[in-house]
Amino acid sequence: MSYQNQKEVYMIPRSHVRNIGISAHIDSGKTTLSERILFYTGRIHAIEEVRGGGKGATMDFMDLEKEHGITITSAATTCQWHDTQINLIDTPGHVDFTIEVERSLRVLDGAVMVLCAVGGVQSQSITVDRQMKRYRVPRLAFINKMDRLGAEPFRVVQAMRDKLQLNAVLLQYPIGSEDNFQGVIDLVEMTAHYYEGENGENWVKKLIPDALMHEAQQAREKLLDALSLFSEAMTEQLIEGKEVPQELQRQIIRQATLSLELTPVLLGSAFKNKGVQNLLDAIALYLPSPIDREVVKTAESVSIYPNPDDSLVALAFKLTVESFGQLTYIRIYSGTLKPGDTVYNSRTGKRVQINRLVRMHANKREEVQVAVAGDIIALLGVDCASGDTLCSGEPLSLERMFVPQPVITLSIMAKKQESSDRLSKALNRFQKEDPTFCVTHDPESSATLISGMGELHLQIYIERIQREYNAEVYVSKPAVAYRETILQKATFDYRLKKQTGGSGQFAQVTGWISPTSEPFVFENRVVGGVIPKEYIVACEKGFREAMQSGQLEGYLVTGVKVVLAGGSYHPIDSSEIAFRSAAHQAFEQAFIKANPCILEPIMLVEVETPNEFFGRVQGDLSSRRGLLLGSETMLSYTVIRAEVPLAKMFGYSTDLRSLTSGMATFSMEFACYRQALAVKS
Repeated sequence: MSYQNQKEVYMIPRSHVRNIGISAHIDSGKTTLSERILFYTGRIHAIEEVRGGGKGATMDFMDLEKEHGITITSAATTCQWHDTQINLIDTPGHVDFTIEVERSLRVLDGAVMVLCAVGGVQSQSITVDRQMKRYRVPRLAFINKMDRLGAEPFRVVQAMRDKLQLNAVLLQYPIGSEDNFQGVIDLVEMTAHYYEGENGENWVKKLIPDALMHEAQQAREKLLDALSLFSEAMTEQLIEGKEVPQELQRQIIRQATLSLELTPVLLGSAFKNKGVQNLLDAIALYLPSPIDREVVKTAESVSIYPNPDDSLVALAFKLTVESFGQLTYIRIYSGTLKPGDTVYNSRTGKRVQINRLVRMHANKREEVQVAVAGDIIALLGVDCASGDTLCSGEPLSLERMFVPQPVITLSIMAKKQESSDRLSKALNRFQKEDPTFCVTHDPESSATLISGMGELHLQIYIERIQREYNAEVYVSKPAVAYRETILQKATFDYRLKKQTGGSGQFAQVTGWISPTSEPFVFENRVVGGVIPKEYIVACEKGFREAMQSGQLEGYLVTGVKVVLAGGSYHPIDSSEIAFRSAAHQAFEQAFIKANPCILEPIMLVEVETPNEFFGRVQGDLSSRRGLLLGSETMLSYTVIRAEVPLAKMFGYSTDLRSLTSGMATFSMEFACYRQALAVKS
């Protein structure tokens, strides 16, 4: 099929569309796998490697991605496998860019979870699993790097069951492993699959080798036993000793996958061009189409069905600001969209005209004349924010995505006056594009502060500021993003009464604050009109403003529930400003009485070290106030897991290299906020 023929794209039945993402722990081979998928589907005609010189992988199109050898931003593309259209999003593996995974999974129908055959279930694998479960996304698992020394796919499957509580079931059995990995045995068809040719493009099916027939039959019996739990008809056939039809097996696998009761597992080596075609078949066979997913609900509890003839409902899930204007990625949940249409932004209440639609292929664009329910496309020149709902009928709001809190902060300033405007433009752009990148101003020092998910996250943005905006900047050392909270309930009763020459100011608010697991909760219990409704919103704004700066060290306040129970007003002297100010002062009054404390971010750290350095690495983590969670020994190396305060992890990469002669690696992600023992001001 020609990708330029948009009418043909439009005519593809929705049942033959797959919106999928590829997610995993860093260095599991996601982008390498994406490159092979594009090659075998005919989307590209030459394979490039992530770290192999040349042009670099198609989906890692930023210079920084090619230089660092990692995926920084999610990239979308569309390809065709037989009669199935696959809309694919390749996401970063590094935890600092977890928002890219979060917003991608928010709009996708299915996912491929990539696991390393050696590393298995790693820290970011757990995070990705949690994100998939949050949005109830059915997934396949692909155990990659079967050619690596120490590959143990059966241990990885068991780890998926133990650590992720997934009903992981192998659909394949490996033909060899490590250097001798040659292909896979399909346990549904009971055929051996090999990949010949320079790039494995010749997918050959043969009889199962006699030496592996017994192991393959045992593995098939385990598969059939697992599938029989979902089908009485299949159970009867097994009891009667009948052969279970392949079509029935595939139907059961698909149904159990869509209901999140089963995770099919496939094997391969993307780098060695083995097993990718089988994965493409499995995507078409077992992952959901837009019409298979659960009915989407809006904030107004309205059901949205993927019908092209209904009113338009679409979610803007990602945006980038470029020289020509804004590029907005959207997922269409219902209706049809064409250039020239006018849509309604339910957040701003404004109408927006659609000028151009494009289908993305990494950083390249292809004009689209029509897009329908189930499509993922991009709009050119539309001003909106990430998470906005665009609709053509009744104003509706789709559920917004979860955004994790930044945990690290540093100050930034332009070296020269001529760089100030360019720095300002860069910060405004990046803050708009990335919800986890926050820009604030310290009123005491007048410094500009940037906050993010980790050192690498902020380092990448600083490099982009210098390269893309030619702005030279000074940057401070990273600082921990501490928080303040309360440990007990406290009441407030604050009266604001000011009288000047003209009209005065009057507002009284009463109520209490208490600890909560949510960042902030406001509850209005005012009855009898003692505070008019129009002032209630002003009170909430005042409470929120007060939470921007705590009373201990001025850190952001979190974990507080505010209950506004009563108060009083004056018909002439009361105003929104008066109640906003009163609420602010009331919060500060109660905060001091509520046993406040400072919270520090705790990081989940996973270190992979050769066995001879195990004691040294473990001792070093303990010296950093680390809470050791356990370790796992695999052949010549050990994985150590610990929870460590972020304040003790700055510069850890250099220290770890020194401790282990550069042979250990580590990953780190935010775990929780916990009461701090001490904080240096």
